[in-house]
Amino acid sequence: MQKLFLQTLILFIFSLTYAQEQTKDSTVVENLEEVLITATRTERQLSSLPLPAQIISKKEIEAVNSLRLSDILSEQTGLTTVSDFGGGEGIQMQGLDSQYTLILIDGVPLVGRSAGTLDLSRISVGNIKQIEIVKGASSSLYGSEALGGVINIITEKPKFGFNGAINYRFGTNNTHDASATLGYRKEKFSIDGFFNRFSTSGYDLVENDFLNTVEPFSNYTYNLKANYKFSEGTNLLVSGRYFTQSQEYIASEELRGESSIKEWNTHVKLNHKYGEKWSSYFEFYATNYQAEEFLNDSEELLFSEGDFNQLLIRPEIRATYNPNDKNSFIGGLGWNYESLERTDFSTKPEFNSPYIYLQYDANPTEKINVIVGARFDAHNEYQSQFSPKGAIRYEINDKISVKGSVGYGFKAPDFRQLYFDFTNSTVGYTVLGYNQVTTRIPELIEEGQILNVVVPITEFEDELRPENSVSFNLGSVYQPISELKFEINLFRNNIQDLIDTRVIANKTNGQNIFSYYNINKVYTQGLEFNGTWKINNYLKISGGYQLLYAKDKDAEDAFKNGDVYARLTPNSSSFQLKKDDYFGLYNRSRHMVNTKVFYTYKPWNLNTNIRATYRSKYGLYDTNTNGYLDDYDEFVEGYAILDWAVNKTIFKKYELGMGIDNILDFTDSQNINNIAGRLFYGKININF
Repeated sequence: MQKLFLQTLILFIFSLTYAQEQTKDSTVVENLEEVLITATRTERQLSSLPLPAQIISKKEIEAVNSLRLSDILSEQTGLTTVSDFGGGEGIQMQGLDSQYTLILIDGVPLVGRSAGTLDLSRISVGNIKQIEIVKGASSSLYGSEALGGVINIITEKPKFGFNGAINYRFGTNNTHDASATLGYRKEKFSIDGFFNRFSTSGYDLVENDFLNTVEPFSNYTYNLKANYKFSEGTNLLVSGRYFTQSQEYIASEELRGESSIKEWNTHVKLNHKYGEKWSSYFEFYATNYQAEEFLNDSEELLFSEGDFNQLLIRPEIRATYNPNDKNSFIGGLGWNYESLERTDFSTKPEFNSPYIYLQYDANPTEKINVIVGARFDAHNEYQSQFSPKGAIRYEINDKISVKGSVGYGFKAPDFRQLYFDFTNSTVGYTVLGYNQVTTRIPELIEEGQILNVVVPITEFEDELRPENSVSFNLGSVYQPISELKFEINLFRNNIQDLIDTRVIANKTNGQNIFSYYNINKVYTQGLEFNGTWKINNYLKISGGYQLLYAKDKDAEDAFKNGDVYARLTPNSSSFQLKKDDYFGLYNRSRHMVNTKVFYTYKPWNLNTNIRATYRSKYGLYDTNTNGYLDDYDEFVEGYAILDWAVNKTIFKKYELGMGIDNILDFTDSQNINNIAGRLFYGKININF
């Protein structure tokens, strides 16, 4: 039935193509130039950038009927969503974990990484104009967390006059998504508001236990943005966003409670243009993320509770100087103040990090574009960082161009890695942040809880160093005709001072004390390929492929030297592994593929699309207990996700839609908790 459905759908699309080809007029293919601002903090045509970058348009977001940011990102080349132990969905980019990708909304960062992952499913796509993706180290402009790249969500601006939209989608698992947009704009003033409510009954992939894979939850998003133009050269933007979520929290049959999230952002930006050559802006941004949870026992008495309260305040000033059409300079300075109150912290830590950056963008000839820049970040708790970057693009002719970039990126140690003071009340192990070791270990020795100190306390007297990477990208774009384009990008990320955990002491209860340290050196490398064929104004086909090798250099040496052994069964004899037996880092697939077909049938005001993504096998655990992921471990088998959507416009202002996500009904209850199985949905949009 699945094969028959797919064959029928493909036949339907191409039969419509044939029918429309018979009646199409002489309309030429549209070829609008996409503009991106994230890569250089200035408006640049995507095709002219010397950096690996991508734009996801509002048209595509609406056509595929996405609800949350994680839905649309998981279909892009080189990106895959991965879930953490708490169910949050982060994004893996070029084989780098989600903690190394900076997430922005209108150019300012989100916070709330309780375990390194910033949950993308909390971001609605209902008011998004476009999503900009820049791959490769971007700390030269954005500082910490941009080690792997940047994803910037650009929200919509209102059209002239009074306008708005109401959208509603319902589907499997009692999922409801309702949103409303209302905007007004005239010559000097504009204001728009956005509201979204999302709720679901959750789902359960394992039927023989009392827990759901995802418990029921609901969330609300409110966004208000106002813009006032004082003159041709002066403009003020004020915006605010509020998000709240509540979810059932069930740990066992006896322990039940609730978790909640509250988040707010406020953003003020004043732009001023002094003349043809000089302009500047002042920006003030503040955001707060709060998460709370509690568990009650069977008698409704409090069993446990936890809280997480993070605050970020950032003022910034920036100036742009354009001496002529071929050269431009951008410089800025700012200050990050960050604090965190959290359960299992013995103190309320505060980070203060002033920064300054400068970038030069030049076109020495019509065919060459060069960008060089650097940023300096000081910090009160870790080493200061200098982050340079350079990129160049050369247009060989009007059909082919080559580009390359190299940059330094870093991720600062987070509050958890520095200040954690947690003891598991059931098992009895302890995790200490790096900065807590020198005070807590002597206290635990005095209390008689330490049996043996494995790592001398003197090793914790220096600072925990930021994780850092040197990123290389080399690519080419070939566009033989305006309707056909191919892109290829080779990449390598060399990461040093990766922060990991180790046992630093043994406790008298038989358990261990863990802390963080700099040790691992890893790399990710491979290639990305994208192709787009716009056959006509009605049919567009695109596809992408990523080849990835992600490995630990110390592990490679261990396999090369013959120091690693494995057993096929627990009772069998061990045998020596070879260099080629080392697979790489956990949760990385060697191959990822995506294919999309978009079709518009104008006589019916109908558009439809079918999208497929494939992820090859990957390992989550070391199942043969040698400490590494090798070819003799157990793997999550490769899988494919197939989605279909169709939308029809009625009377220009109304749109009805339906679709099926995960048509093949793929699930893996043991290893993958963010794929819920086959989902049916319908939607209605009203524009006014």
